[in-house]
Amino acid sequence: MHKKRRYFYLFLLVLLLCTTTLWIIKIDHGTVPYLDQWSRDFVENLAGTKFYFLCRWLTELGSGTFLTPLTIIMGAVLWRMYRDWFTGMMFAGGTLLSYVINIAIKVMVARERPRIFAAAEAEGYSFPSGHAMISMVCYGLLLYFITRKLKSKKAVITVKTGLPILIIVIGISRYMIRVHYLTDVLAGFGFGLLFVLIWIKLYEYLKQLRTRTTPS
Repeated sequence: MHKKRRYFYLFLLVLLLCTTTLWIIKIDHGTVPYLDQWSRDFVENLAGTKFYFLCRWLTELGSGTFLTPLTIIMGAVLWRMYRDWFTGMMFAGGTLLSYVINIAIKVMVARERPRIFAAAEAEGYSFPSGHAMISMVCYGLLLYFITRKLKSKKAVITVKTGLPILIIVIGISRYMIRVHYLTDVLAGFGFGLLFVLIWIKLYEYLKQLRTRTTPS
C-alpha cells in the first residue's frame, strides 16, 4: 500500500510538471493558459471583502519578512533537536536555495503579474509564485525533519495535517489577492515539491556518507 501511494504521488508530480511545462510554452508565446482564462474572473469581486483581508493576512506567512527569521530560528531548533549542525544547515540552506531557484525561473519565464502590490511583496515577475514555492520548501522540510523526532502519534498527525494545509492556504491566498495567476501558484507548488523530494534524498545520502566517514 505504501509503495502504491508513493507511485501515485510520483504520478501526480510528473503530471503537474508536464502541465507546468505546457504553461511555460504558452506564456513564452504570449498566450494566457486556459486555466487562467477560466479562473481570473473569480477573484475580481473579492476586493474589499472580509475574505480578501483574511487572505491578505495569510499571505504574510509566506513572505520573506516572516520566513527569514522563521528559517533562522527553526534551523537552530533543528540543530538542537538532532544534536547536529548539519540538519539545521540543510533546512536553512534548502530554503535559501529555493528562493534563488525561484528567482532564476521567474527571470527565464519573465511573466508579468496580474497587478503590482508592493506591500504584499508582489513586484517583479510572476511565474512561479515565490510564496507558494518557498513555503512548500520551508514548511515541507520542517514537516519532514520535525515528524522524525516527534514521539506522540497525535503530534505527528497534527503536523502532517496542519503544515500541508498552511502551504496550500498561503499559495492560494496569492491568487485570491490577485498578485498571481492560478497557474503561477500551482507551478510554485510543483517546483517546490520537486525541490523538497530531491533535497530530502540529498540529505539522506549525505547523512549516510557522514556516518560512514565518521570514526566510531
